[in-house]
Amino acid sequence: MLFWSLDRFTREGVLETLQHLQRLTGNGVDWWSFKEEYLRSIGPFRDAVLSILATIAKQERVRLSERVRAGLDRARAQGKVVGRPKVVIDRAKVLELHQQGLSQWDISQMLGVSRASFGRIIAERGAGGPSTTSAEAS
Repeated sequence: MLFWSLDRFTREGVLETLQHLQRLTGNGVDWWSFKEEYLRSIGPFRDAVLSILATIAKQERVRLSERVRAGLDRARAQGKVVGRPKVVIDRAKVLELHQQGLSQWDISQMLGVSRASFGRIIAERGAGGPSTTSAEAS
């Protein structure tokens, strides 16, 4: 089995990486890394090299996650909205169509509202929530 590099094969850490590769070896599958020529299923230093590279790959995944989280935090601190954009739903229209007897599916299709949002609007109405005003929902 040929893989591009160990960090593309897995980023799970030393133990998990060694287990994956030992499973391959145990099933008679020879493996090697295209980019890391020294990394093959045969050779005296295989386990030592694997341990080092697997640790580096796992640390790379942790650093990537930290950078993404820091970038999102910085964007929020600058007042940017992250995530999916809010969908504006005309709650009054949803309730009006519901009172006319249209099905949840029909209303969802007509207004471009998810069935989950439809359900929340109806539930809010029943719980004494906003009933006739337009508002945002996710």
